[in-house]
Amino acid sequence: MTDITGHESGVRSPDDEVVGTDRASMHLLFDASDTDDALSTLEVRLQAGADGAAPHFHRRSSEMFYVVDGELRVMTGDRIVTLGAGNSLVVPPLMPHAFGATPDTAARVLIVLTPGVERFEYFRLLGRIQSGDASLEELAAVQDEFDNHFVDAPQWWQERQLTRRGDE
Repeated sequence: MTDITGHESGVRSPDDEVVGTDRASMHLLFDASDTDDALSTLEVRLQAGADGAAPHFHRRSSEMFYVVDGELRVMTGDRIVTLGAGNSLVVPPLMPHAFGATPDTAARVLIVLTPGVERFEYFRLLGRIQSGDASLEELAAVQDEFDNHFVDAPQWWQERQLTRRGDE
């Protein structure tokens, strides 16, 4: 369907393209090229205690998290907070952040980056790494291309280690 300005509108199902595993999956919705670079968005589903994204930052985009269901632990700068269903958080450019499900609750999260960055190939690469068909070196080589820059965050990994102990 086209609007009066000639732009295409789109309808996507969160199950149209899924990358990842049953424990942590990424449901690709709209990439930047689908929205004239306005945004890119996906839904992330995490089982209880599952890690989402490792600590990283974006140079060009803000990232919004909206918890649709469950609970999400989020590192934002030097804080770690818990977001429940219906809560949201915006992380500005250059702020280190990471996320994962709480130890006792699965999470379903809508993530929006704005302005949009072409990121679906990044998520597909993550899927290939999970399946053993790509390496972490390949991921490191495309940080600039996908505006995803990894950082060291010992406090986050300490928190996640405690989360994993809760799973045992």
